[in-house]
Amino acid sequence: MEASSRIMRVFPSVVFVLQFGSHQLSVKATGRCHNTEAKARGLLKQKTWKMAKLREMPDWSELQHELLILIVRRISLIEDYLNFGTACKSWHSVATKDNFNSDLPRVPWLMLAEEKDDNTCRKFFSLCNGMILKKQIPKASGKRCMESVGWLITVGKDEGEISLLHPFSGAQIQLPHQNTTEHYEIIKTKEPWTFIKKAVLSANPSHISDYVLVVIEGNIGLLSFWRPGDLLWTRIKKPIYFRHSSDVVYFRGHFYVVDYSGCVRVCDVAGSEPTKSYITAQVTPWLDGKYYILESLGSLFVVLQDGVNIRYVKDDGKRFSPCEDDEKKTSYTYRTRNFLVFQIDLDACRATPTRDSGDRAFFLGANASLSVQASQFPGIKPNHIYFTDNCLDAYIHFEGGGLNMGVFNIADGSIQPHYEGVSLSRVCPPIWVTPTFC
Repeated sequence: MEASSRIMRVFPSVVFVLQFGSHQLSVKATGRCHNTEAKARGLLKQKTWKMAKLREMPDWSELQHELLILIVRRISLIEDYLNFGTACKSWHSVATKDNFNSDLPRVPWLMLAEEKDDNTCRKFFSLCNGMILKKQIPKASGKRCMESVGWLITVGKDEGEISLLHPFSGAQIQLPHQNTTEHYEIIKTKEPWTFIKKAVLSANPSHISDYVLVVIEGNIGLLSFWRPGDLLWTRIKKPIYFRHSSDVVYFRGHFYVVDYSGCVRVCDVAGSEPTKSYITAQVTPWLDGKYYILESLGSLFVVLQDGVNIRYVKDDGKRFSPCEDDEKKTSYTYRTRNFLVFQIDLDACRATPTRDSGDRAFFLGANASLSVQASQFPGIKPNHIYFTDNCLDAYIHFEGGGLNMGVFNIADGSIQPHYEGVSLSRVCPPIWVTPTFC
């Protein structure tokens, strides 16, 4: 009986009987309950009946061990997985790392910028239930972070050292220094921590040893890759007319990259010519835009974000405080104005614009761009884009990145906030991180 009561408190949406007492108190506090003898007798009778029903319920803590494992492996939200283990001893015994099904799709958490009073601890905000979790990640302190398949790619602020870091298990993989890239002295950036623009893994290093990491690097957005055991980065050549790379995704065994002119090319780093790439499609070029590329439900999409560069303040500069140039007496700002979505047909080499992505929700930023099926997760809106502030060249001139975040409605073009707080950083503003135990 006690264990069943505990389970109901952990999962109140399953059984609401135990909420009766607090509900009665709540009603009295708001003055909606008339203190009459008849009302009291009715409430007492109702409570007695419900408590009798509660005694007839089976003890959920006595479910078979094998059945509990089947249940826990179907939990997609890691928040629910953690709550599952707190219900009772038998449930706690199966809520282990080994039983966690990492193959299920998951909504990423928003990893907030590090705080000044504790730079070793990071907070994670869950869109599904609004909860904030804290985790000590001292190895990420003071570093720029990007994300792919639940791993952080960290770059040191002063020395520019690069590593793979799993934020929840603490596992770390040292990578070759950025100065091992081809023509480093020509393409290096002023600040070492800004050298890597994006990083995408072909697979989770915790699950397989034969994986590849591709990065967009340098001041002209070149591509390089690394495999476990390599001592330096290998450059992927690009056509002369191909502009700076904007984003990259691993899709059907190949890496696809989109540049700042909307040109899409494919790289087969596992093939016989790993340093070559080929054009596959072209989307609408845009002057003031950043391009993202991602896989969603078996299809390839390119998303154009409009309004990412610094510009003079006009009537659209009221969203957040502009940056002022005292000498020229002018003000500057940046903010997202619009998104354009294109579905890519690789067979026809065609990009089709759309305002209806169906049940998809896109997550864009300094993470490896990803998508989830919105109907599978509470609080996630279909046909929306959840974006973080990835405008490094712009926010570095302001008080930090983190102001240009929100949820974009693909259908009507409206933008709403997804996090009501303020979390700013020049080095590592908030990013999406897919939660996994390993």
